[in-house]
Amino acid sequence: MADVLAALEALPLAAALRASVWLYPLVNAAHIVGVALLFGAIVPLDLRFMGVLVGIDASALSRLLVPVSVFGFIVALGAGSLLFITDAPDYFASSLFRVKMLVLLLALANVVIVSRLRARAVLAEPSSSTLLRLAATASIGLWLTVIVLGRLVGYF
Repeated sequence: MADVLAALEALPLAAALRASVWLYPLVNAAHIVGVALLFGAIVPLDLRFMGVLVGIDASALSRLLVPVSVFGFIVALGAGSLLFITDAPDYFASSLFRVKMLVLLLALANVVIVSRLRARAVLAEPSSSTLLRLAATASIGLWLTVIVLGRLVGYF
């Protein structure tokens, strides 16, 4: 694994990111924008599934916000990967980074759970499903944890 991490860090793109005054901050900004789109789309959707945002059609809200959250995730993942390669061995050695990746996997697994529970509740009021309400609550907590851990990685 150490060889793979060293190879990633030695990529010309990683060197360019480290050497550029503008490139690294722009990629970092793209990562933040991706996270904002992702979290900003997930929260209202989860709040709807929790029964907090009543009076808004859950299907229409899903059609609007799911593509935004997917786009945000793709942007955050791409930019985050570029940030990672600039210092791959140190990031991988960070327990905060590894916990962030674990919580990210849990958040993604929860997306599948929420989607399946939402599909089951399609004919009923989504917030009438206790499991969906719990999964939506967990979603907000998991994604918020990913964000906080991501910010902490940069400081420790």
